Amino acid sequence: MALAITGRHPDRLAAAVDALQKAGSSVTGIVADVATVDGRKQTLERALGALGGLDILVNNAGGVRAGRLEQVTEEDILAMIAVDLTAPILLTRAALPALRASGEGMVVNISSGLGLVGAPFYASYAGAKAGLARFGEALRRELKGEGVHVLTVYPGATDTPMMASNNAGPELGFTRESAEAVAAAIVAGIETDALEVIRGGEARAAMIALNRDDPLAIDARFLDLKVRLESAVREHAAM
Repeated sequence: MALAITGRHPDRLAAAVDALQKAGSSVTGIVADVATVDGRKQTLERALGALGGLDILVNNAGGVRAGRLEQVTEEDILAMIAVDLTAPILLTRAALPALRASGEGMVVNISSGLGLVGAPFYASYAGAKAGLARFGEALRRELKGEGVHVLTVYPGATDTPMMASNNAGPELGFTRESAEAVAAAIVAGIETDALEVIRGGEARAAMIALNRDDPLAIDARFLDLKVRLESAVREHAAM
């Protein structure tokens, strides 16, 4: 398998490349920030040069800053929107010719469980991730029958460095799942041309259904948890 992966931090990128190569993949690492025009251009040009084409684009870059809306800086809000929503849209736009040429192209957008059910203190993040989900849904229908499929993934609280500063546990609705388990579910979704992959098991499915049928019940649930949740996620940031 030939892959190209991108990231802003050379040391973390090198570690990821090394791990993938040890697992048997041919990997090209690209140091770039996909939230910038130059970063997207460099990412796509180098990926196409290394791979000779593009079959699957995975929009996995993400950033989060939790907190009350009025206490999150404008800079952090704009940064979240840039990396969580704008970058995937524009990178997908630029990659579409190569994905069409593949004949069996696919876009995989990594949204979030918070893009399905909004939670307090994540208003901007949830908004960006919900936007990414609707972008994927609309684009999937736009490209239907044209050789490019779109898969949207809704992970829960995944045990990655992005969650390191989040102190909320299962009692507050943040049950951690390993990155390996999420990755395996994504691969299964790719292999079956799934429309979406939703993690979180029966508890997440029940919350989604209740939020649809009785959103005030979800409001009441979060009201009971709000003080503890705010304290637990106050320092949650990965930008």
